Amino acid sequence: MADNKTLLKGAGALVLLAAAVTAGMVWKTFDTGRSAVADDQTPLSQVRITDPETIRRGEYVMRLGDCAACHSAGQGEFAGGYEIATPFGTLLSSNITPDSDTGIGKMTERQFFNAVRQGIGSHGLLYPAMPYTAYAKFSDQDMHDLWAYMSTLPAVRHRVDENAGMAFPYNIRLAMAGWDMLFFDNNAFTADPGQSDEWNRGKYIVDGGGHCSVCHSPRNALGAEKTAEYLQGGSLGEWYAPDITSNPHTGIGSSSVDDLMRYLHTGSDGQAVAAGPMAEAVEHSTQYFSEADRRAVATYLKTVAASAGVRREPMPLSDADISRAALSYEVNCSACHGLKGEGIEGMIPAFAGNRSIQSDDATNLIHAMLKGTRAAHTETAQTAAGMPSFAWKMNDQQVALILNYVRNNWGNGAKPVTATEVAALRHSLKAREQLQPVTAQ
Repeated sequence: MADNKTLLKGAGALVLLAAAVTAGMVWKTFDTGRSAVADDQTPLSQVRITDPETIRRGEYVMRLGDCAACHSAGQGEFAGGYEIATPFGTLLSSNITPDSDTGIGKMTERQFFNAVRQGIGSHGLLYPAMPYTAYAKFSDQDMHDLWAYMSTLPAVRHRVDENAGMAFPYNIRLAMAGWDMLFFDNNAFTADPGQSDEWNRGKYIVDGGGHCSVCHSPRNALGAEKTAEYLQGGSLGEWYAPDITSNPHTGIGSSSVDDLMRYLHTGSDGQAVAAGPMAEAVEHSTQYFSEADRRAVATYLKTVAASAGVRREPMPLSDADISRAALSYEVNCSACHGLKGEGIEGMIPAFAGNRSIQSDDATNLIHAMLKGTRAAHTETAQTAAGMPSFAWKMNDQQVALILNYVRNNWGNGAKPVTATEVAALRHSLKAREQLQPVTAQ
């Protein structure tokens, strides 16, 4: 006889499936033809657009949307297979090259629009890990230009089973119809006439192609963004996207527009250095933004309502802990980060006064200690230094101690990091290292 937990799980799955079927019927009422694009039945694999200006604009739209970062994973550019960890299982990004068998070569332009902007893919409804919830803001012109650019890509044969890592019932794509009805705002971008063109352009990028809130906003139990906490920081599992509201203590309120522009262009504002998913975003996306667009994004972000985060007082450490941590820091960290946490401008993050170091969520710091980091590779700026892993050298308690030292020294103040937190992330990272991409050739 099945236990109660198994029965409840089965009953929940049936309820979810029933809801999905009902939602699927209602889905037909959604507008899947919002754009003015003609119903041209030419598949992508046969499209021949040669206008260089259209293609150039389309490549720029691709950069705005950061498509390359998530759709390239060693099998060829845009051939998919990139792992995306979610609380519901692991997704693999799809092949978006014009290959007719394993990519999107059979898609028409209308179908492409519906996939990118409304999450209706060739194999069913898409999961919001593909940020169609933000791409819905893309204009028709940007979408057509993107289509033109995609037609120029070489076709790569690489079959990907996108949701092979999703357990039942989350592998049922039809269930996303219900999710979309509850959480998907299927509306185009509308400019605010009370704001400048620059501000509106910044918001268009942040909320649309840049899909900043997809990472930088917290999510509810069903994986939807908490709109009331817009850009106030969100968990990415093994990474954390920090608060980027105008809060001066936990956000970007104390950064200038020029600081933010520099960060988007180089991955560093002179103090912090982008790592993890943000380094990928700089490498594949934001470094290619025009100066006008970088300024527009920074201008808009500076006006986003501040979160409620407050400056914390330094936590007390015992004399014994301070002594051990200071020695460990001097031996392991000071050569790069400086004896006083000053870092090296543009190359190595400063610890003193660094908002990221003092974040309530220490996931990124623990990750850096356990696995190391690499900085973004940029074409026009000096590449920042990477950081080696200390997982082999320090146990969980030692990692927690040294992080508490740098987070509460040189005028910093932050919540304590516990050995339990370090152990949990260490376990998660080990499990992820053993997980291989699930693909079928």
